[in-house]
Amino acid sequence: MKLTLFYAPNACSLVPYVTLTEAGADFDVREVNTGAQEQKTADYLSINPKGKVPVLVIDGEPLTENVAIQQFIARRFPQARLLPTEGLAEYRAISLMAWFASTVHPHLTPHARPGNYTDDPAAHASVQRVAKQALWADLAIAEGLLAGREWFFDHFTAVDAYFFWCFRRAGQFGFDLSEFAACSAHFARMQQRPSVQAVNAYEREVMARFAARAG
Repeated sequence: MKLTLFYAPNACSLVPYVTLTEAGADFDVREVNTGAQEQKTADYLSINPKGKVPVLVIDGEPLTENVAIQQFIARRFPQARLLPTEGLAEYRAISLMAWFASTVHPHLTPHARPGNYTDDPAAHASVQRVAKQALWADLAIAEGLLAGREWFFDHFTAVDAYFFWCFRRAGQFGFDLSEFAACSAHFARMQQRPSVQAVNAYEREVMARFAARAG
């Protein structure tokens, strides 16, 4: 099986990079420079007409949307235990990832691209203020779910990888997240995982290459 992940720095394509690495999968990576709008080119749109990352190409067939990609990886590499299997736990895990994708992620995006939500530049600060209020409510829920726990479930799963990206992205906007102690402890544990250290190192290399091309 040939796997190719289309990856952009800072984007949620980090999630499948982590889970593929955790699974010990053999995969290639194609860099996408979203700052240069490469995701809007005809070549890229032929792979994903949505113009977004991630895309995981599986034997030439593209699969989009992180919730689906995580389920594929978990089921293709069951030995990695990337989803829980007891009772309703698998479905609760999918529910959490769907929440990250449909709610938490959209509350992060306005801080990077407020113009996606209003065509009035004078309203950008208002959009970001409302988005932060919603994000804080999301993080309070996650804080309760992680209180007294190392992981969202009894062991590391794809849910932890996905939330790691969400919390990391919030931190990249300069927010003080210290009030979310359980989330912060989870983030610190994730930073110790070899898969996360690998993606962090890879991302630094990619960003350096993009900067050199732009310079």
